[in-house]
Amino acid sequence: MTHPLLAALGAVLLSLLVGCGSMPLPPEPTPDEPPPTNTAPMRKGKSGGVFVPEMAGSLTADHRPFRPGDVLTILLEETTQASKKADTKFGKSSSADIAPTTIGNNTFKTNVGVSAQRDFNGSATSTQQNALQGAITVVVQDVLPNGLLQIRGDKSLTLNQGEEIIRLSGYVRAADVDTDNRLSSQRIANARIAYTGKGSLADANTAGWLTRFFNSPWMPF
Repeated sequence: MTHPLLAALGAVLLSLLVGCGSMPLPPEPTPDEPPPTNTAPMRKGKSGGVFVPEMAGSLTADHRPFRPGDVLTILLEETTQASKKADTKFGKSSSADIAPTTIGNNTFKTNVGVSAQRDFNGSATSTQQNALQGAITVVVQDVLPNGLLQIRGDKSLTLNQGEEIIRLSGYVRAADVDTDNRLSSQRIANARIAYTGKGSLADANTAGWLTRFFNSPWMPF
């Protein structure tokens, strides 16, 4: 009895290790997409006027021309909230009976009964709320023909218990930049904002490999 029990225990441990080894770690923030190449060129100025619709000015924006290498300060003002609830129930039952067979005055015990019943009850509730406040200074990577600015920047803060990293990229309008060279993160198109951490604090907030296995699709129950 000992050898089959040890073999079964070894098979279970091997499946746990294989499942945990195949579980991916949280992905790193992906780089932003390249700037579009099919942007319509800027119209040429018309004789008798200096107004260009694509370069309309703003009363609060800095009218200096932005070039690759300039810096902007992005005010992080991100707040998200999501809620979801699901409830599913279904069931099915079936049965079949065969009565005793009677031939003449003789009765044969051929009664057979089959029944089956299946029930399922599942429910799920999810609520998530995130807030990110702060500031990060980014660099203008490119200026598109229509005046749109492609920006990208990183910010790394090393503490005694780990490292905090903020990555940001996207496209902004020069008219949205105020006189203090600042811009709200809600004005960024195709924004990619990533906030990650490394070190003891991040490790303490990460579930262990066995807990991740029981919460992963590899768990058969």
